[in-house]
Amino acid sequence: MSAPAVTAPRHVSLTKTPDATVTDPALVRRAVRAAALGNAMEWFDFGVYSYIAVTLGKVFFPSGNPTTQLLSTFGAFAAAFLVRPLGGLVFGPLGDRVGRQKVLAFTMIMMAVGTFAIGLIPSYATIGVGAPLLLLAARLVQGFSTGGEYAGASTFIAEYAPDKRRGFLGSWLEFGTLAGYVGGAGLVTLMTALLSSDQLTAWGWRIPFLIAGPMGIIGLYLRTRLEETPAFAAEARKAESSRPKVPLREMITGQWKALLLCVGLVLVFNVTDYMLLSYMPSYLTSVLKYDETHGLLVVLCVMVLMMVAQPFAGALSDRVGRRPVIAAGCAGFLFLSVPALLLIRQGSLAAVGLGMAALGLLLVCFTAAMPSALPALFPTRVRYGSLSIGFNVSVSLFGGTTPLVVTALIGATGNLMMPAYYMMAAALIGGAAVWFMAESAGRPLPGSAPSVEA
Repeated sequence: MSAPAVTAPRHVSLTKTPDATVTDPALVRRAVRAAALGNAMEWFDFGVYSYIAVTLGKVFFPSGNPTTQLLSTFGAFAAAFLVRPLGGLVFGPLGDRVGRQKVLAFTMIMMAVGTFAIGLIPSYATIGVGAPLLLLAARLVQGFSTGGEYAGASTFIAEYAPDKRRGFLGSWLEFGTLAGYVGGAGLVTLMTALLSSDQLTAWGWRIPFLIAGPMGIIGLYLRTRLEETPAFAAEARKAESSRPKVPLREMITGQWKALLLCVGLVLVFNVTDYMLLSYMPSYLTSVLKYDETHGLLVVLCVMVLMMVAQPFAGALSDRVGRRPVIAAGCAGFLFLSVPALLLIRQGSLAAVGLGMAALGLLLVCFTAAMPSALPALFPTRVRYGSLSIGFNVSVSLFGGTTPLVVTALIGATGNLMMPAYYMMAAALIGGAAVWFMAESAGRPLPGSAPSVEA
């Protein structure tokens, strides 16, 4: 039985030579924007949730104990990560079967609905225990949808990008992450400055979550206007039908070495990411008793600095390779985490800013190189599914639990240096993964034809 014809995406032009794909730069940029916007919306929610965690604790977990409130809030935050592997198991294989674009459009809808719903939940004072249960349900919807988001978006950009610019173009995915975080954090910072504590607790906290509705509609519009990647279209042409069927077993046992590398790389990437962007705002205010507004502004400025550095670091990874850039980040966190945290604990605005900036620039080594390095671990046939599984297992076990685990460790030991030790341990694991990974800069993705720019 002959396979049905699969047309090439209208967003790329294929050369007459079957061994290469020629991409249209303008259309590639459009694909990058559409993919990055979903990541921005995901992290807009994370930024809001992290920065307003103390207020959410008062609204949904009124125990009277600030530490218990914060732990409960971060517990709900971490719960979403426990279902991310389930989302990855569903959306990843689906993306390898029906296509990246369709799955990414659906995850965008789910993310927007989950975030918007949080803004509508009544407080604990209104409906009692139903309030935290509804919050948990909304977070689970978010977690399930994001299980297919990052792997899909990074795969989408990687498969559109020409080989020699994949690092630079992939870095814009995390630029979207930072932009979303800056948007969410900036909005909370502005609200903290303009509203009283009572106003923020009574109704102000809802505003950032309700903004997710319009953002989701815009993102959905951009994603539905895109076609499939040339790599997926070529894979579909080789299959017996336009919907390649890949057994789940092939995505896991058939890729176990690449999956182990993926878990190690994602571990150091996300532990440090969530430590700096999700946990440190609460560490500054709740643990170090730092002025809340100043603490928020410091982290916000660090994220802007990271946004500036992001595309340059991505371009650097195209020139010198992904391995040297990621290895530099691991070495930096291993040797500089303790000095940076000691600076932060010193308490002055300059010291806090310098320590946070050092950690932020080290983190850029990961945010710039990982979006292009991770998809290159897997062949086209299983790329979305295998990357979704490896990425989400690692994020769920180590990344998303970072705020909760570090808060609990500090509470149990009284040692305020726990964040530094946690990042150092992650750096050792990440360094081992870098040692065994192959260099992918400037090379075609496994299972895909070379890709060049028109």
